[in-house]
Amino acid sequence: MISRPPRPRERGIPEATVARLPVYLRALQALQDRGTATISSEDLAGAAGVNSAKLRKDLSHLGSYGTRGVGYEVEYLVYQISRELGLTQDWSVAIVGIGNLGRALANYGGFGTRGFRIAALLDADPEVVGRSVASLDVRHIDNLEEVVRDKGVSIGVIATPAGSAQGVADRFVEAGVTSILNFAPVVLNVPDGVDVRKVDLSIELQILAFHAQRRADGDGPGAAERAGLEVT
Repeated sequence: MISRPPRPRERGIPEATVARLPVYLRALQALQDRGTATISSEDLAGAAGVNSAKLRKDLSHLGSYGTRGVGYEVEYLVYQISRELGLTQDWSVAIVGIGNLGRALANYGGFGTRGFRIAALLDADPEVVGRSVASLDVRHIDNLEEVVRDKGVSIGVIATPAGSAQGVADRFVEAGVTSILNFAPVVLNVPDGVDVRKVDLSIELQILAFHAQRRADGDGPGAAERAGLEVT
């Protein structure tokens, strides 16, 4: 039987809070590395880039309220958030699509320290299949179902071209994988009960371009008129 990551929202934690928990965890782990034992909600909120009221509310969903005059115990809060996110155990990950992005993901050293183990790499290109990437031999995509079963894959990562992504997602779902991270520039159709997180780098760049343009427009000619100010 394939183990699957827990779904925090089923325990009454809002999705917006779930999305912020990894940010808090990253900030806390940096504090832990520096030997910080306790931290106030204001300081932790500043490190995470949120306001302190929102942080306190988020952490209250975990049953963590801190101690007046002391704040939060960093080590225990790291454990609480890690446990809630399912990071206190090892999650097996398979990456499909071993192009530039897939290779970069496979070689990223941070997964192992966060509870994720890259267990398998798969591709359809005969020029790629059989090569060693990040100390793993790339398997042919035809072996996906066997790999999921034998490696106990819990999370599938799709780093293929858009045209191949839906087919890969369908095969992951048929094999029993219900958590998918999709880097392909396409929206996947999956059954209820399957969680898909989409990472679209081009969209993120376009959003950054929008804000950069707004800043440039604000500093350029005509800014005063756009702000409704009288120009003499």
